[in-house]
Amino acid sequence: MLLLDVGNHSAKIWHDGLISSKSIDELNSFLPKEKAYYISVNSNFKPNSNKFIDISDFFEFDTIYKGLGVDRIAGCYIIKNGIVVDAGSAITVDIMIDFVHQGGFIVPGIAAQLKANEEISKVLKVAINSQVSLEALPQKTVDAVSFGIIAPLVFLIKDMSKNKNIYLTGGDGSFFSKFFDNAIFDKNLVFRGMLKALEERGIKC
Repeated sequence: MLLLDVGNHSAKIWHDGLISSKSIDELNSFLPKEKAYYISVNSNFKPNSNKFIDISDFFEFDTIYKGLGVDRIAGCYIIKNGIVVDAGSAITVDIMIDFVHQGGFIVPGIAAQLKANEEISKVLKVAINSQVSLEALPQKTVDAVSFGIIAPLVFLIKDMSKNKNIYLTGGDGSFFSKFFDNAIFDKNLVFRGMLKALEERGIKC
């Protein structure tokens, strides 16, 4: 089975459990040999084959959130209770209770925040310090930038979690998972949600 999660900058591809990726330009010229079930948040993706099947409407998802992205829906779809964090080019955080979506929020991803700091001052052009301590105030610029990006999100999620599990996915999901005792990193979380939606429609996965 072929699944595609088409994001803002690239597409993640799941093919019988194997993960790869394509740029949007590459995807627009891609001709799948089998049915390709996809979700997309990118208006620049133009399917060029009838083998592409949009499953955005397959999800029976309980929420009052207006305009919730289908990628966020898929990531939350198999979670009964917990916090869902998708840390990619943007970082989305959603709360699930008894399979009901309670709401969520969005902040820029690590790369976007680093770029924004660089545009303020060349002095702030630093790489993230993945080992920065969140237990004490920083004493040098690289740590100050890293702390400023990481700490607000980590502290907010910890406060919101109320000891519930925190499910992380996305390119920076593994990085953020080390800051939580109750973290579960799952690189296939969105694809597992897609598989559940397909199975509910009687499509053998």
